Amino acid sequence: MNWRERIRVDPKICHGKACIKGTRVMVSVVLDNLAAGEDPVDIMRGYHLEREDVEAAIRYAAELAHERIIPLATGPA
Repeated sequence: MNWRERIRVDPKICHGKACIKGTRVMVSVVLDNLAAGEDPVDIMRGYHLEREDVEAAIRYAAELAHERIIPLATGPA
């Protein structure tokens, strides 16, 4: 599955933030819900998305993670 088929960026929609194609549901909203432990099925129901939309959001995030390094603390916690 190619996430590019399900994710769109349009400056006229949600201030140009990445959204699920054909919706105003931002990818960040899907990812925030997943990170909070929400069940993907509940996210799909709540935002009227398909499983492929949720998977595309995850793949999009994985792609972004390849492009940027976020400094993390090192040493004892």
